Amino acid sequence: MFEALSGKLNGVFDRLRRRGALTEDNVNEALREVRIALLEADVALPVVKDLVNKVRERAVGQEVIRSVSPAQQVIKIVNDCLVEALGGGEGVEQTPGLNLNAAAPIAILMIGLQGSGKTTTSGKIALRLRARDKKKVLLASLDVHRPAAQLQLETLAKQAGVASLPIIQGQTPLQIAARAMQVARGELYDVVILDTAGRLSIDEALMAEVAEVKAATKPHESLLVVDAMTGQDAVNTARIFNERVGLTGIVMTRVDGDARGGAALSMRAVTGAPIKLLGAGEKLDALEDFHPDRIAGRILGMGDIVSLVERAAETIDKAEAEKLAAKMQKGQFDLEDYAAQLKQIGKMGSLSGILGMLPGVGKLKSQLEDANLDNTILKRQAAIIGSMTPKERRNPEILKASRKKRIAAGSGTTVQEVNRLLKQFDDMSAMMKRMNKLGQKGLMRGGLGALLPGAGGKRPF
Repeated sequence: MFEALSGKLNGVFDRLRRRGALTEDNVNEALREVRIALLEADVALPVVKDLVNKVRERAVGQEVIRSVSPAQQVIKIVNDCLVEALGGGEGVEQTPGLNLNAAAPIAILMIGLQGSGKTTTSGKIALRLRARDKKKVLLASLDVHRPAAQLQLETLAKQAGVASLPIIQGQTPLQIAARAMQVARGELYDVVILDTAGRLSIDEALMAEVAEVKAATKPHESLLVVDAMTGQDAVNTARIFNERVGLTGIVMTRVDGDARGGAALSMRAVTGAPIKLLGAGEKLDALEDFHPDRIAGRILGMGDIVSLVERAAETIDKAEAEKLAAKMQKGQFDLEDYAAQLKQIGKMGSLSGILGMLPGVGKLKSQLEDANLDNTILKRQAAIIGSMTPKERRNPEILKASRKKRIAAGSGTTVQEVNRLLKQFDDMSAMMKRMNKLGQKGLMRGGLGALLPGAGGKRPF
């Protein structure tokens, strides 16, 4: 989501680093570029002004000008200001994710415009509460306007392994909400998720309906679901809902798309309501807590290793990973291991999302694009490997023209795609050998660039 903004800000900071000692003019020039980058990323003008003024106040001073590494000091100041704009910082008490500190049954009211991903997000939250927090969850659809909306939520409930409120035709949203709370109290549910109806745009009927349901159910969390792809429209929607209904938090969906990121930076400042969750994909497990400091790190190209490790811990089979690591260290990595690795990566979500969490990857963007990696290709590669015999997977060097034709036909791909897979496997094998040769200390010195072909262990930047 922050790729364009991250690239521009890192360009500004690279120029600052080359200057060595900084003058006030250097800082002001850099801040002009930061201001333009933020505006182009669709950040609200008042938020841009406030952020740039805060950075200027802290950066234009003797402590920075005389600092041993003034450019790094300016980057640290920008990072701190971004964290504050996103709702974090020192002295700010924030618990990532949902607040479940209340007596059961806890009502969570889902609010949003039609098409924002509200119903899917309700299913994602239900799965998370059941699997991670061990809560007994009831899903209830209050959408009597959109055809099949209640059936959609019922299907999502089955996928998430939670209960859904039985559908009774002809009931009003208020009657459904009251019945959901009654069932939850009677059957000892921990959490009730109330999925309200959406509209194509904000209107008085929508506001009145949501306000009525909120007054009757007294939800502990009132979450607005907004589509990050809509930019400033999402911010305006959040502001209006917060003024009219009152929000405890915001869930941003489609953050894995080609959004400019400005909505996330503007949301807290404009509404006062914190962003609590991020939806990054269509899968029910594609939901993560919002951490201002980690998001600021992604924007500034510092990565988000903590979130990456957390995601890996939740999805990767530890025993399988240790077995694979041992084989890599011995240089015994074959196509069966490569297929197992593809499967593990697929569980973690989109490749672009994973790579965005790695420090310094933005600077290797062109090399990564040349590798032509995406989740569709991973599935194709898994199909290709699945069409090979065990002997071929263990000894890829025996794959000549006739075998490749058979494999391509069996996997529904082309010989060229089979060749591309084998080339990528060879590149990965070479990378593993370089990694073992460099050792941990060499890898730390050379960084990611040391693993790229032709890098010779030297940093490319």
